[in-house]
Amino acid sequence: MTPQEIVREYLLAMEAREFVRARSLLATDFHMCFPGGRTFDSLEALADWAASRYRHVRKRFDGFDTVALAVGDPDHAVVYCRGVMDGEALDGTRIEGVRFIDRFEVRGGRLVDQQVWNDLGEAGIGCR
Repeated sequence: MTPQEIVREYLLAMEAREFVRARSLLATDFHMCFPGGRTFDSLEALADWAASRYRHVRKRFDGFDTVALAVGDPDHAVVYCRGVMDGEALDGTRIEGVRFIDRFEVRGGRLVDQQVWNDLGEAGIGCR
């Protein structure tokens, strides 16, 4: 799979809460950083944190941009995924059209890093 295909497959697996499939795409030292500087080293910890913010979200992809990090090595790249999120807040309020950008580093066919930015806080979702 290309770096972009790996990112798309991972995001779809996470949306479906198919952690085994998602984990198969990760490097052993995979690291995630989400809004507010929240860092996670396991998919379950991320899911637990997300459950405290919203019932569910789905990402609609507007595009992917891939940048090679090493000349002659197409398996070492940064992939930016951008689009909007829809879903449901904890109180049942609809979440619609919330912008996001995810930045992934892919090396050797595995995800090594994910950085997430979104406007959920601006929409008042998950703020306490």
